[in-house]
Amino acid sequence: MNIEELCRLYALPAEVAEALRGAGIEGLYPPQEAAIAAGALEGESLVLAAPTASGKTLVAELAMLHSVLVRGGRALYMVPLRALASEKYEDLKAKYAPLGIKVGLATGDYDRVDGRLADHDFLVLTNEKADSLLRHRASWLLEGLSLVVLDEVHLLADPSRGPTLEVLVAALRHVRPDLQLLALSATIRNAEELAEWLSARAVVSDFRPVPLKSGVYLAGELLLSDGTRKRVAGELGPVFDLVLDVIQEEGQALVFVSTRRSAQALARKLARPLARLLPEEEKEGLAELAAKIERALDEPTPVCRELAACVRAGVAFHHAGLHHTQRRAVEGAFRARLLRALCTTTTLAAGVNLPARRVIIRDVRRYQAPYGSIYIPALEFHQMAGRAGRPGLDPYGEAVLVAKDEEDRDELLVRYVLAPPERITSQLATAGALPAHVLGAIVAGYARSPAGLRGFFSRTLLAHQFGVERLEVALAESLAFLCEEGMVRKWQGRLLPTPFGELVARLYIHPVSAVTLRDGLAEGERVGLTELALLHLVAHTPDMERLRLRRADLEELPGLLQREEFLVPVPEPGARGYREFLAELKTALALAAWISEAPERELHRRFGLGPGDTYRLREEAEWLLYAAQRIAGLFGFPLGPLPVLRTRVRYGVREELLELVRLKGVGRVRARALYTAGFTDLAKVAAAREEDLARVPHLGPGLAQSIKRQAESLVEA
Repeated sequence: MNIEELCRLYALPAEVAEALRGAGIEGLYPPQEAAIAAGALEGESLVLAAPTASGKTLVAELAMLHSVLVRGGRALYMVPLRALASEKYEDLKAKYAPLGIKVGLATGDYDRVDGRLADHDFLVLTNEKADSLLRHRASWLLEGLSLVVLDEVHLLADPSRGPTLEVLVAALRHVRPDLQLLALSATIRNAEELAEWLSARAVVSDFRPVPLKSGVYLAGELLLSDGTRKRVAGELGPVFDLVLDVIQEEGQALVFVSTRRSAQALARKLARPLARLLPEEEKEGLAELAAKIERALDEPTPVCRELAACVRAGVAFHHAGLHHTQRRAVEGAFRARLLRALCTTTTLAAGVNLPARRVIIRDVRRYQAPYGSIYIPALEFHQMAGRAGRPGLDPYGEAVLVAKDEEDRDELLVRYVLAPPERITSQLATAGALPAHVLGAIVAGYARSPAGLRGFFSRTLLAHQFGVERLEVALAESLAFLCEEGMVRKWQGRLLPTPFGELVARLYIHPVSAVTLRDGLAEGERVGLTELALLHLVAHTPDMERLRLRRADLEELPGLLQREEFLVPVPEPGARGYREFLAELKTALALAAWISEAPERELHRRFGLGPGDTYRLREEAEWLLYAAQRIAGLFGFPLGPLPVLRTRVRYGVREELLELVRLKGVGRVRARALYTAGFTDLAKVAAAREEDLARVPHLGPGLAQSIKRQAESLVEA
């Protein structure tokens, strides 16, 4: 079926066909035809399990267009990660905004309900944001809603993200049983079971527009899953030979490794042999990209310079420690085939659209506390392997594992190449997330009695797979905890949220985090609140990511325990929780260095923080400090330095710069430069001459003009 026929058959405007043809889409692949035949454009709920690049996203977009343009409804597109949400938003907006489709995006700000999002036809949300909106009883979210797309639905099996997605699906089906759900994934082994849970139809296909060959490489020979063998020339080592081989065939290589350090080291080592293969006409574009990457921060770090040096040679590394502008620049250059090889951690395994001719999975083991080094799941291998083969550019894709010896080769063949992904199973009972979701269900009004709770959670995948009886003890324990801590009260057989419970659910923090903050602030009323004690308090919550301890930390940090006053009990050396306490202290010290304007290079040297890590750390800390401020207000605790500390964490500055960082385009480095030059407040900036401002380091004429106008406006206000 071609696009014109499809649009005529389902009453889609001719402009839709034109837009799709403009995106290079003329007809449908077999999985797309099967999904449409199963009712994707007729309101039927589906689980669509098909390989990467087989066209699942187009099915979702067609269903969304039909939902809006023909059925007069609205559509939500749900993703697990903010990066995926931004990518999807930009893609939908570019393709369909010209048709009059209003496309919206919402990710963070869990305490905010923006009613302006109500008039968007397509709304891209992270799973957490959608769950938060439902807890806030944002009725506009459900008004006119006819379709919800659940992308990367295999993440139900992820212990950290799966429970939220599972409960979100249960909530949507609870409030709107008639809602059409379209669940998408490339790696679902038990699609029929998930479809049964969702009262949906399963559409399963192994079609790929670019054939995928998986295999294991050992001693110059690539053994593929179909039994064929391929020789790979070279003497530089397995990964180097595999990368150079595919580049010499005009392909690209994507190499997955287990750690950031490995990704950087491998890219650095690949740079020299790859540089010799670069055509002259590509060197200028790579030099421009390298300069952009090096200038991404006001103060370039050694990692910025290392990445820029690799990029000049046509190779890059990619991991969560990079600044988001650097990650986007690398991703865009790889898509444009400017970069020939990319070394990455699993940050690229899920969702981000970066295919390559050859995907090389060098490391199949990773460290996981408390077990040590363990094999990655087969599902993760299949996610990485799915990146192999670019439609329209590659005749095939290859996913290659690297073996150490013959025994290892046999193990990799059996464990990954010849094995299907694991079944998707619920993580709701094992991830420690149940108290938060019980509270969320009570606050949102899904359940207001023990029987109601049992009924609501009977809609979860856990109940479908193991029976609701499996949940009963855990539900009772969660409810007892919430009642004991004053978040829920029982009244005449009903469960009612207290003001504390309402606040915690809408702040979207874990109830244990809320109790930690409340009790810590109560202790602070007795002993006083210091900046470090407050930073440690937020680091002590389960919602905060903690920094990993190094050997030197175990020698240096214990001395601080005797000199500082904390808001939670300090464990004895060797006692349970002692090492965790030290990791919390290290995290607090990193935040303290950030707000003391420590340069990025110092944060990297002392704490191992890359720009991306710093961004996540300060974002989490700022939100938890905001939560602490709201909890202090509720209970009447003294705020102390909380409000100012929260703002300093946002900007990474000392207190005297808070006025200057209000100016758009002025961050911590430029604010300090202005202050040092004598422009210490907004009034002095407003009164300054533009040419004097332009001479301040890091500013220049354009920004000088902008900040002077901003300062004048703010002073007048």
